[in-house]
Amino acid sequence: MPATLLIVDDEKNILLTLKRAVEIEGYACEVAGGGKLALEVFAAKPVDAVIMDVRMPDLDGLEVLKRMKELRPLTPVIMMSGHGSFETAVAATRLGAYTFVPKPIDREQLLVSLRNALGSKARDEELADLKTELGSYEMVGKSPAMQRLYELIRKAAPSEGRVLITGENGSGKELIARAIHAHSRRSRAAFVKLNCAAVPHELIESELFGHERGAFTGAVAARKGKFEQANGGTLFLDEIGDMPAPMQAKLLRVLQEGELERVGGTETLKVDVRAIAATNKDLLKQIEAGRFREDLYYRLNVVPIHAPPLRERPGDIADLARTFLSEACKRNGRRPMTLTPEALQVLEGYEYKGNVRELKNLVERLAILSDGPELGAEDVKLTLPAASKPAATSCYQPGRTFYEMVEDAEREIILAAIARAKDNVTEAARSLSLERGHFYKKMKALGLRRGGAAQEDQDDEAAG
Repeated sequence: MPATLLIVDDEKNILLTLKRAVEIEGYACEVAGGGKLALEVFAAKPVDAVIMDVRMPDLDGLEVLKRMKELRPLTPVIMMSGHGSFETAVAATRLGAYTFVPKPIDREQLLVSLRNALGSKARDEELADLKTELGSYEMVGKSPAMQRLYELIRKAAPSEGRVLITGENGSGKELIARAIHAHSRRSRAAFVKLNCAAVPHELIESELFGHERGAFTGAVAARKGKFEQANGGTLFLDEIGDMPAPMQAKLLRVLQEGELERVGGTETLKVDVRAIAATNKDLLKQIEAGRFREDLYYRLNVVPIHAPPLRERPGDIADLARTFLSEACKRNGRRPMTLTPEALQVLEGYEYKGNVRELKNLVERLAILSDGPELGAEDVKLTLPAASKPAATSCYQPGRTFYEMVEDAEREIILAAIARAKDNVTEAARSLSLERGHFYKKMKALGLRRGGAAQEDQDDEAAG
């Protein structure tokens, strides 16, 4: 089905020229001779992209753009003007225009911009759908770190490439693996998990490849292994860094050849499995130490994905807490509860060594032990484990140098300020009475990513 475009211009000859140009390319087309009519058409009919003049007598194109973005933010709008200026282009970009093209219109340039805009819209819609669906996997967040993660999942899921997920305990590695499987071509088949660290070394071969009756003491019946159980689907190898060395060689062979023999068996079985592995270890260091095979690492690490720890996305804590609270109330038969802004500030001010898992457990404890329906700062403080301390009061760590402890304190203060400012770095710098340039230098020195900057910072750069 061809994409439908809306072309808006108060000059009839330009309107007709553009209409003919896009229809020759196979697009369907709606036209409007002014801003008010354009809004009526836009609201009444589904269009895939808009090409619109800036200057119109009845309603300014920038105002029309603003209203269109309020109605359908994912629909790309290409702005054009014969009186273009840098300021107008910046204003249009700030309001959400896909691009700005000057008049007289270069037909080829416009068509290239249009194709790019439609491709961008398709990706944005797919990503929006993915984010909505990932909510069921407790993957919540709007931070730059999560935006990057969503994009990686979107790209990795439909492929057959093996995935290696790295990240700290509690950061959601299994959730990422399940999300990739759910959005892959294998989603109707099984998702099978094996925790390599939880299985005794002498049993892990049987767990992976299965065994025949009598293969070892206690093998009273033949049994399929994880590879056979996952045939046609996905096998998630959690804590792959803990797999014993002899098994690494056998796993490599199955990944290379797609076939295996059960323990105690002689029949070669074909398997069609997509492997997703995860680890909290630095596998490159494990390779240097001789504890992990380099060839297995590269066989698994086709698509690397890093699960960001909660400290790298403090702006997501409030959304996560609200989501977990709603789920915990339903699960435990409690009336709906809400968190006050003060309660959220307390939650944002604590470090979670257990990452998202620790935050989820804390919020569930709140739901069970608090009277509600509104949970305040004191409710949160009473529920926090005794070992948890605010970043500002847990600076002293015996065995570390003064400068190391000061650096840790600075890092926690900056992250807390960014969280309080909803990832807006300019506002975070202002709250600490620091110049933005100095704030960025401090972030860089502490190894913090600049990705937390919100729209205001991007706008400032576009304007500068």
